Amino acid sequence: MYNIFIVFFLLISTNYAKDIKPIATLQTSGLVSDFVEDNGLLYVATDAGVVDIIDLFSQEIVSQISFEPLQSMRGDTVPVRVNSIDRHEGKTLLVTSGISAYRNVWIHDGKELTKIIDEEKRLMPKHAFFTAQGKIILGTFGSEVVLYDNNEDYKVYNSQVSESTMGGMALSIDKKKMVVSDESGTVRLIDVNSSKIEKTLSSEHVDNVYAVAYSKDVILTAGQDRRVGIYTDNNAFHLKSDFLVYCVGISPSAKIGIYSSGIEHDLQIFTTKDGKKTDRLIGHQATPTKIMFTTENTLITAGDEYTIYFWVLKENTPIKLAL
Repeated sequence: MYNIFIVFFLLISTNYAKDIKPIATLQTSGLVSDFVEDNGLLYVATDAGVVDIIDLFSQEIVSQISFEPLQSMRGDTVPVRVNSIDRHEGKTLLVTSGISAYRNVWIHDGKELTKIIDEEKRLMPKHAFFTAQGKIILGTFGSEVVLYDNNEDYKVYNSQVSESTMGGMALSIDKKKMVVSDESGTVRLIDVNSSKIEKTLSSEHVDNVYAVAYSKDVILTAGQDRRVGIYTDNNAFHLKSDFLVYCVGISPSAKIGIYSSGIEHDLQIFTTKDGKKTDRLIGHQATPTKIMFTTENTLITAGDEYTIYFWVLKENTPIKLAL
């Protein structure tokens, strides 16, 4: 009788789960590399040498930041790939590909582009963020974490946090902490101002961790080992997926998690407290690579395609950004 009850309960729970389609989509100038929202505008970095600035109320591209094409060693013209983007107090931080294997770092102040780190400095930043004080924190492919003071033009520190290739990197909402993962499966919690490693978390993955998400002391990780890691103050566990997990997202309250799932490019929602899977987001035409919650029940996603997707998780949810 007990087993029958459990099966019945699981069937009832499954019936409540539903497939959710996007409420809107927007086309971009190129394949989406990264995006960030600021003051009702979405800044979308692409591989076409263009940042599309989208007004989320009108759903239109209202402005762009453009880069001159590169001239390859053979004389070919190739577009600049904008790899990373962030915003702080009216400024846009950008990482772009260079002629060599190294990368350039730029700041756009709303009118002009200024290169602050040239590829001749032989840096390979994979991730770049503004700190709360307006400094720049870079995470390189070689797992160096570099804090750079743009106003004084010097490195505050350059710390080697791992011997493995860097995977994902995320900052806390207050930008005091950062989470960094690598190809060994290890995840580290690091103080932004000092680069001190405060925690090393290595129990939930056995392979490369592609991406991380962080909110209210809850860390989510996306792994090549088809696992989603969930780390809280006093607990750590993982979910198993049937496909490589390329990205994760976490709601502002840290109660809701989401990860890329399956060969159909779905996104699976779950509760971070117990890992219970609930609804799915369906509609992506390529592998999702970026997830960002705008409120507890609204989010924006993108993948290896020319499209931005907008979602509402619950019906009748007030939408902070009019989509």
